[in-house]
Amino acid sequence: VQLVESGGGAVQAGGSLRLSCAVSEYSFDTYTMAWFRQAPGPEREFVALIRWTNYTDYAASVKGRFTISRDDAENPAYLQMSTLKPEDTGVYYCASAPREVSRTAADYDYWGQGTQVTVSA
Repeated sequence: VQLVESGGGAVQAGGSLRLSCAVSEYSFDTYTMAWFRQAPGPEREFVALIRWTNYTDYAASVKGRFTISRDDAENPAYLQMSTLKPEDTGVYYCASAPREVSRTAADYDYWGQGTQVTVSA
């Protein structure tokens, strides 16, 4: 499974962006889909996840501002980001796993290359 993110860009604080995650083929490997982000530094921070059951979970820092959703088999994950803040800046990664997993990056099997989001004050 190959994941490809799109939709990143540069916006001013208070603006919105919508990220998409496309997959190369439909498979059960997308049971759990998630978004992580990485600011300059070694760790990827959990942002949000959605499972095939449509269960969702959000990091406290984005809850109420970001919405994760899934659509057809080719685009199993979207991330609608609103009221963006400078601290939301980073590279956003789409990840997937063929089972029920949660917020730990190491639990995900597949990753995209990332898309840059830059929020200016």
